[in-house]
Amino acid sequence: MCPSEAAAPGGPSPSDPGPGPGQGDPEAARAGAILTIDLDALAENYRRLCAELNGVPCAAVVKADGYGLGLTRVAPALFRAGARSFFVAQLGEAIALRGALPEAAQIYVLNGLAAGPAAEFQAQRVVPVLNSLGEVADWRRAARQGAHQAQHELAAALHVDTGISRLGLPAGELDTLVAEPERLEGIELSHVMSHLACADAPEHPLNAAQLAEFRAARARLPAAPASFANSSGIFLGPDYHFDLGRPGVALYGINPTPGRPNPMRQVVRLQGKILQVREIDAPRTVGYGATHRAAGPTRVATVAVGYADGYLRSLSNRGSAWLGNQRVPVVGRVSMDLITLDVTGAAPDSAHPGALVDLIGPELPVDDVAEAAGTIGYEILTALGQRYHRVYLGG
Repeated sequence: MCPSEAAAPGGPSPSDPGPGPGQGDPEAARAGAILTIDLDALAENYRRLCAELNGVPCAAVVKADGYGLGLTRVAPALFRAGARSFFVAQLGEAIALRGALPEAAQIYVLNGLAAGPAAEFQAQRVVPVLNSLGEVADWRRAARQGAHQAQHELAAALHVDTGISRLGLPAGELDTLVAEPERLEGIELSHVMSHLACADAPEHPLNAAQLAEFRAARARLPAAPASFANSSGIFLGPDYHFDLGRPGVALYGINPTPGRPNPMRQVVRLQGKILQVREIDAPRTVGYGATHRAAGPTRVATVAVGYADGYLRSLSNRGSAWLGNQRVPVVGRVSMDLITLDVTGAAPDSAHPGALVDLIGPELPVDDVAEAAGTIGYEILTALGQRYHRVYLGG
């Protein structure tokens, strides 16, 4: 469910660009970087999406360890914000979520019964998303085995493929299910659902084509609530909302409306620690492969973050950081544990061992980092490593 009063849309969190939280903590002192996760911003993003849905219930997708931010921390914060239904990808995630949030009304597993045995779904009070006739048959069999109980219908969501060609019943299996409705005996359809392929491109013709195909499929199936809109789909308008929104990445601050101002608040800040600063001159090179050569006197700061921490190697000679109020470029290759920054243009007293630079922050949101890396914000978030000292605000 959505809260009755939705917060007003917010832009990027106006974080103080100075040293982040956790700096007095001994664990923070030992870490190479500090990852700050703003649970209040997360909750505000949920309320913003509820407002966009305008009364339609809103679930929360918390798969991939809450998009890299910690399932057992983000899900309770979303519950407190009003979320009652949650989606994960794997049964193990669902079990962890049920343990952390026993009061959640529904926990859906998108990968369906392929993720684990039916008995375990029942024991954990977890709802599978049925993606094939085989899974429908397995869930019906489980319902029959429990038929001696007073309440033996088993809840499930039914996923119909409308054009993304991954999981979900393809057209032929849907035809079979419509012709043989007894296959659904003992199954309580909590939702019929599908998934948009191009929702982040509002003018793409596949959006309207999938909508039409989904409506046609619903008309042929037993009456049940419907779920269709992901983060970007919510912003396609009421025709896509149906009975349950399923936002994921927008909750965590990624822009669901590419090419337009981001309506979500930033949730993540990543600050790397400077280990050393040195001065070099032409023709000295920096990093593996000598891919960057100094053109003149240059100050280079080495920071304790690398691709082992999820700072992608594709950011070599392309990424940047913020040191105080100055943008500083990544020079040379990203290595396993280190990156190097050209801090020549920064104030001399700002670049020193122990100083923090924003690798993701108020001036450098996740979407900008992703663009520099040639990828999407999803990958940046879910790649965030375990060596960071994590600080949770609010929630």
